[in-house]
Amino acid sequence: MSRKQGSSRPRVTVIGAGSWGTTFGKILADGGANVTMWARRPEHAQEIAQAKRNSLYLPGINLPREMTATHHLSEALEGAEQVYLSIPSQAVRQNLKAVRPLVSLTDAPIVSLMKGVERRTGLRMSQVIEQELHCDPARIAVASGPNLALEIAREQPTAAVISSTSQETADAVARRARNHYFRTFVNTDVIGTEFGGVLKNLIAVAIGIVDGVGYGENTKASIITRGLVEMTDFAVAYGAQPETLQGLAGLGDLIATCQSPLSRNNTAGRLLGQGYSFQDVVKQMDQTAEGLASVAPVLQLARDVGVAMPIVEQVKMVLDGTMNPRDIAPHLTTDDDTPMGERTQNGQAGGGGALWRSLQRALDQFRNGGRGPSGN
Repeated sequence: MSRKQGSSRPRVTVIGAGSWGTTFGKILADGGANVTMWARRPEHAQEIAQAKRNSLYLPGINLPREMTATHHLSEALEGAEQVYLSIPSQAVRQNLKAVRPLVSLTDAPIVSLMKGVERRTGLRMSQVIEQELHCDPARIAVASGPNLALEIAREQPTAAVISSTSQETADAVARRARNHYFRTFVNTDVIGTEFGGVLKNLIAVAIGIVDGVGYGENTKASIITRGLVEMTDFAVAYGAQPETLQGLAGLGDLIATCQSPLSRNNTAGRLLGQGYSFQDVVKQMDQTAEGLASVAPVLQLARDVGVAMPIVEQVKMVLDGTMNPRDIAPHLTTDDDTPMGERTQNGQAGGGGALWRSLQRALDQFRNGGRGPSGN
């Protein structure tokens, strides 16, 4: 299971062979790289390497011949020019302890494909990577956007954002992670890019809940719109640029995750709305729904900076079994009859079409070749 063909092609490694990790490996291979996947189970690695299939997580998808796999971490990382991490967020720290000695003598960019915060510490994934790998944050990048794995594996066109505190690192990863169906944009707002990917999962759980209950499009549209306000308020309080939440990593990912049955977080919420307990939902999910693990740490982070997140608060109440799913209407419920401003953008009332402006900015990014007016 070694890399033999196409020695002139750059060598990259993806740690984690679930649906998103494998899909990103396909993106990289279709973009011109030789890709080695690391899979925890030997039989899983063997199927990818020999049959060019991942029947458990991507049924019906043929993988490129430039992809191989191994369950030996040292073999997977040998000669890697870029390393991509696609591991459940709560298992990242443990897995990185084994990765550290294998990448410590290289300067290969480390790219997070993960969308979660660590439950115990509330740290973003790039912060956990920096701590455990003892590496310069300028070497770390994150990828985020409206990226449902199966659609991309079927080569349906989409886009993503590559973010790093180093413009050079972001550009290098973006050049590698693109092909005829996957377009990458860049920015240096790692905080906004990561929190966009985390927070949209929580809103998607809320959408799933109301979908499972049987509420209609008005309810869902209201929650999505107010959810974007919560996401932006939270991220900006932690130093993000508001424009990031109005782009692919925020609004774009929010729309895709909330509306698609392919979304694991939407599916988990729908099961909760149908009356399943939290424990039953976890048992039924064949892959991790990151939003479920992120609710509690995100709420603690919100309290730390005084940001109100009523949608996420009520999702937690449903998870805890203290609220009937039919009672969830977090954007409407209030004990205060005082008329409130809509606060459509960054805490300002009466934004006058802020959502349309957000959509327009996303369209402008496409037209301007991936860079908005500020270079993001």
